[in-house]
Amino acid sequence: DQLYFGPWVAERTVALEGMLEHQPEAINPVVRGIVENGRQYTACDAYKAEYLRAELSRRINDSLAGFDALLVPTSPTLRTLAEMAEEPVRYNSQFGYYTNFTNLADLSALALPAGLRADGLPSGITLLAPAWHDTALADLGKRWQANLGLNLGATGRSLPASGVPVQAPGSVRVAVVGAHLTGMPLNFQLTKRNAVLVEQTHTADSYRLYALPGTVPPKPGLAKADSGRSIIVELWDMPLARFGEFVAEIPAPLGIGNVVLADGRSVKGFICEPWALADALDITEFGGWRAFIASRG
Repeated sequence: DQLYFGPWVAERTVALEGMLEHQPEAINPVVRGIVENGRQYTACDAYKAEYLRAELSRRINDSLAGFDALLVPTSPTLRTLAEMAEEPVRYNSQFGYYTNFTNLADLSALALPAGLRADGLPSGITLLAPAWHDTALADLGKRWQANLGLNLGATGRSLPASGVPVQAPGSVRVAVVGAHLTGMPLNFQLTKRNAVLVEQTHTADSYRLYALPGTVPPKPGLAKADSGRSIIVELWDMPLARFGEFVAEIPAPLGIGNVVLADGRSVKGFICEPWALADALDITEFGGWRAFIASRG
């Protein structure tokens, strides 16, 4: 409700102040009614609303911690043009029931088609994640659309095959497998160096994953093996100028080496020295660090 019925409306009132004063008839009557309501709010109202927004934003981000994304309906329902003409503000707000808070909560969001309902009308979903997760959502969205096999809107044309994400100039592509994953304790070591998440993918099926004992925060070790499986990794593009200092922070038995991906690409990534694996717990069956952490509750 804050988006259309709170002090933030006053921002739009200020933006359209000149037109409201001199050309009110040039503004759509419905829009004009919403914008004119911004004049009723005081500075105290604005501060109260901002304190509430900050608290709700904190709670939302706490709830999203540990998840790749939250999937919600883009709209809970559909309305006819006649219905919209009768109550445009009410129904427009209803359309955004699951998404109107996105900007105020400083979230990343991606709306995607979800095919047609049984009655032939369209449906869609929206992926929500914390700020700066746009690239990760784009990767999830790409896989969502590819999995559903939807056409490009009403064109009847198939979605073109996706290529390998282009590496940012002057960067090193790094595969992370554990505590540096999005939402994990050491992810800040990537983001503070302006690294950008490119995609989530898998290693070749020749790796094993181990939970290393005594590491703080808990960390896994990735190792080549004759009998292995694919392990989930994230690929990040890090500025080359920051790569050296990043590597210097990595404690033994971890290090950076070459990691082979499921599609045959070879990138720099976290590997583990063999001597540290003797007492480590083999968690390969989980297919990734995030699934192992989730299994521990």
